[in-house]
Amino acid sequence: MRLATWNIEWFANLFDRNDRLLVDDRWSGRHDVTRAQQVEAIAKVLTALDADAVLIVEAPNTGRTQNTVRALGAFAEAFDLRTHAAVMGFANETHQELALLYDPARLEARHDPLGEETGKRGSATPPRFDGTYRIDLDIDATEDLVRFSKPPLELEVTTATGTRFRMIGAHLKSKAPHGAGSRDEAIRISILNRRKQLAQAIWLRERVEDHLTRGDEVVLLGDLNDGPGLDEFEHLFGRSSVEILLEAGLYDPHADKARQVRPGPLPATARFQLPGEGRYLSALLDYVMISKGLMARRPAWRIWHPFDDAECWQMVELREALLTASDHFPVTLDIDI
Repeated sequence: MRLATWNIEWFANLFDRNDRLLVDDRWSGRHDVTRAQQVEAIAKVLTALDADAVLIVEAPNTGRTQNTVRALGAFAEAFDLRTHAAVMGFANETHQELALLYDPARLEARHDPLGEETGKRGSATPPRFDGTYRIDLDIDATEDLVRFSKPPLELEVTTATGTRFRMIGAHLKSKAPHGAGSRDEAIRISILNRRKQLAQAIWLRERVEDHLTRGDEVVLLGDLNDGPGLDEFEHLFGRSSVEILLEAGLYDPHADKARQVRPGPLPATARFQLPGEGRYLSALLDYVMISKGLMARRPAWRIWHPFDDAECWQMVELREALLTASDHFPVTLDIDI
């Protein structure tokens, strides 16, 4: 079984209001990439991945006339992908949905959210992911009200061989100080965003621990927008959101390497062009974490990085497709389930 996570930048821009695929020479959301070029690149990468299930981060939008599942199904049909079934959870207002695209001959996936429905009033115990969590982040006796702008996708998955496990797809809060007008404002926004992100990680960790207590095996995957030692604001809180999730008993070899004292060269899953600097920033942001019970199933991880993965580098067409499709690269897990 191959499971994958991939953040596809501006995927929503490739569909019209009725979820028809836009394959033309107009610009996509990606710099100097047309919609036709990005569509073709995404299809090439998904075909090369040949995954049984792919968590699509920043999936097409669900709204008044749009539907994420319908759009993904149309994309899969257009390129004859075997991952032609799709499932999503709670829609959000960001035009960046979370959805699983999968092969129904290999597994079945059902949206199965746990937790209390709280609405805006909140709960002091971990509520359903579309609710509000009341949590004191810094022990100041003042509750913080935390919400997910992109509620995690919580699935019950059953493979064709009868293996059952829980899958949680996540896209945590970005720490970037968007909208800052000064250095002081950028620092303030960065700290506030990190507080929100850590709270979301704690919420996720508690849900994972609840599943493990029930005897469920868990796969948590997606864009966590964080990693050990990724920025200086981490020192204010003592740990990253990734480390908080690992404390639940989850494992990802790339995250494990990053938190070593002297890790050496780190793996990367994303590559961003720095405006005005003429260079790129690489970062480890995307993960596939598994619970201890799945470690006996011969798991093998791979980052499909066009420069760091030898096969991706040697296959020129795939290498160019990876660079054209998104600023993130897929992460796969091969496992005997």
